Amino acid sequence: MLGDLVGRSEDWVSKVERGARELRRIDVITELSRALRVEIGDLLGQPVLVETEQQDDDVPAIRDALMTPRRLSRTLFKSRTAARNVIAAEHAARLVEHGWFDYQHGKLSQVISNLPRLINTAQDLEDSATDSARTGWAISARTHHLAATTLSKIGEADLAWIAAERAMYAADESDDPLVLASAARAATHALLASGRFDDAVELGNTAAEWMRPQLASDDPVALSLLGMLRLRTAVAAARRHDRGATTDLIARAERAARRLGGDANYWQTGFGPTNVELHRLSTRLDLGDVDHVVEFGPRVNADNLPAERRVSHMIDVARALSLVARDDDSLRWLLDAEMIAPNLVRHNPVVRETVKALYQRSAASRGAALTPLGGLAERCRALL
Repeated sequence: MLGDLVGRSEDWVSKVERGARELRRIDVITELSRALRVEIGDLLGQPVLVETEQQDDDVPAIRDALMTPRRLSRTLFKSRTAARNVIAAEHAARLVEHGWFDYQHGKLSQVISNLPRLINTAQDLEDSATDSARTGWAISARTHHLAATTLSKIGEADLAWIAAERAMYAADESDDPLVLASAARAATHALLASGRFDDAVELGNTAAEWMRPQLASDDPVALSLLGMLRLRTAVAAARRHDRGATTDLIARAERAARRLGGDANYWQTGFGPTNVELHRLSTRLDLGDVDHVVEFGPRVNADNLPAERRVSHMIDVARALSLVARDDDSLRWLLDAEMIAPNLVRHNPVVRETVKALYQRSAASRGAALTPLGGLAERCRALL
């Protein structure tokens, strides 16, 4: 029955279930998730804990902050809100930017640990904002953008969508076009995490076209935000296997990078020619061009980009190498990535699936669990 629903044979489904066939394309996984009426994360077996070095898991606290009843009605909770002490907007803005700094440097557990407090502060600033002072809304949008991006990274798709929706609402209220463009980028992350690729393409294209009037003076922030919107939309197009749209969007991002003039990090975008090249390779991998990524991926020097972006590229290369059974090289790329940003590697669903494949083909699966691969598998919880 499942084979009929996704247009595949019974033998194909059986091999996937038994691990005898590896699913290489995200659009196929998405098709299966829709047929089974489950989230993509359910098929990928994502872990329920994202622990810090102190074995704390703060994702439940983020859920509590996002789903607090006082967000449902300002009228009902007005008296309680008025009694709360709201920190200065300038201080809150610095805390959020520090959170973005941690995220880009791969300190994922630190970001997750701080997000509940940041979200509560952002909501307090929303309550104290006025028509003439909208700074609090802009800070809230940036905070919820950080939450949406972080939650997407660890596979918490539903929570990421709540955070992204809050980011978009706050950005609308901020009356700042750049804040809104940045929040739209967060929403594309959340849609991608949920497997809603068509919606991500629609949102990304709509936001990019809306931004075009902001580019009259070649503002570097606007160019960077536009470029990243094009790149995120290209990823969505690749995951729905639309090669033409993917190529066009990458080309548009490349033109924005040329106008920018080099690699930069305006508004924590990490945008520039190098990031465009990394996304070109990532989308080629999603389109199934594994040999291309194996050949050209290791040649790209991304040392000038934030750790988060470098590690994402290293994971792509490791995945491609695994798909052509270059297991030793794949493991080396993963271990190198783990040295840069342990949390980004250990809590990544793609890494976990790659490590599973490596482990099944390795002698480690026959008892040599104390090998480097066995250690990585344990740290990634790939064998649970």
